[in-house]
Amino acid sequence: MKQENILGTEKISNLFIKYSLPAIIAMVINGVQTIIDGIFLGNFVGPNAMASVNLVQPFNQLIIGTSMIISIGCISFIGRTLGEGKKKEAQNIFKTSVIVMSLVSLIITFLGIIFNQNIAVILGANEVLLDSVSIYIKTLAIFSIPMSLMFLFGFVDRVIEKPELYLKGSIISVMTNIILNYILIKKLQLGIRGAAVATGMSFSMALIITIVPLLNKNSVINIFKGKFDKSTIWPVVYNGSSEGVTAIAIATTAFVFNMAFMKIAGEIGIAAFTSISYISQFGTLIMFGISDGIGPIISYNYGYQKHDRVDDVLKISYKVTLLVGMILFAILFLFGRSLVGMFTGSNTDVLEMAVNGSKLYAFAFFFNGFNIVYSGYFTAIGKAKESIIISACRGIIFIIIGILILPMVVNLKGVWLTVPFAELMTFIIGIKLMNKNSFAKTSKTAA
Repeated sequence: MKQENILGTEKISNLFIKYSLPAIIAMVINGVQTIIDGIFLGNFVGPNAMASVNLVQPFNQLIIGTSMIISIGCISFIGRTLGEGKKKEAQNIFKTSVIVMSLVSLIITFLGIIFNQNIAVILGANEVLLDSVSIYIKTLAIFSIPMSLMFLFGFVDRVIEKPELYLKGSIISVMTNIILNYILIKKLQLGIRGAAVATGMSFSMALIITIVPLLNKNSVINIFKGKFDKSTIWPVVYNGSSEGVTAIAIATTAFVFNMAFMKIAGEIGIAAFTSISYISQFGTLIMFGISDGIGPIISYNYGYQKHDRVDDVLKISYKVTLLVGMILFAILFLFGRSLVGMFTGSNTDVLEMAVNGSKLYAFAFFFNGFNIVYSGYFTAIGKAKESIIISACRGIIFIIIGILILPMVVNLKGVWLTVPFAELMTFIIGIKLMNKNSFAKTSKTAA
């Protein structure tokens, strides 16, 4: 007999607020960790330090990406399994995910500590930035395991009716990061190493909060019960694989743009792109928060065959996404100079380049929210292939196509227009995939 929880009974609009709002805030808070590093480094160390943090982003995304693959795949699988009333199987999924996550994170730690300089070179660090990039990679790698487990535990908290804990952990995390950045960078002048320690410690503090309900042996999901079940590994990894593609996409975008701007304007160009990527990241994280928040609602009700509730949460998501996109466009288009100035300090060259680029980049917000929700929806219902297609299109395929073609047509403007181009093309593909997989068709294969 199935045991109902609020995901299958409470009013959808209430669930959307209860789950998406904390998810949005938490996602933004966690995502701005490196932005906080950039603000402190840009103002108290210099543009080269800020550029170094941006070059490190692909390695940072390796940690976050692998965490999200397992976390999203795990929560989607657990949500549908609990919706079907299979508590024992859900517990086994969680136990297996914890073990796999720990092993993968341990490997990343080893790679970062031993091969940090090699990784820095691969990521495009020149002689000026090599040492600082290597230091950041080596230091951040030490925190790979607690960072990864924080994401996993925080996401699983949502499906056991504790969505607020991930938010509370994120608040503690950002407060820790700000305090440590101030002490380590401004006061102790530890520069890039201090920034990495602050980021790693902030995620570790959040772990203490998110693990609490999972220590309760009476909880439907906890760290004590269950057993390792290798048969669950592939469904978890496959189902969360679109998140891996998203991480690869973020890393690809950072790499491609870093190479383009390094060629055009050297370290100054990368610093300009970094300031815009920080600002745009804030908006994109809001969209990801919406997607993450509705994920447990969709997966549980999809497993419980309540497709009308899934439709309702999608409709609300579309309306909110459109509104948020319009607001973000207006903010970046109208107030780009003030926002960019937070990261560039008194460097007028970086400021002017970034301000001009922000007005073109802003058009991406009309489409990226829909694309993120589409991808999250397919992951939640177990259709990883469609989610992968959307993630790959918006972050890899059309980014590469755009960066190869658009600059030849409109020069530097083409670089800034690459992301809006990729989001628009993906939006068109996303609509076709959603129509193809409407419930009139998916309900036939939902069991």
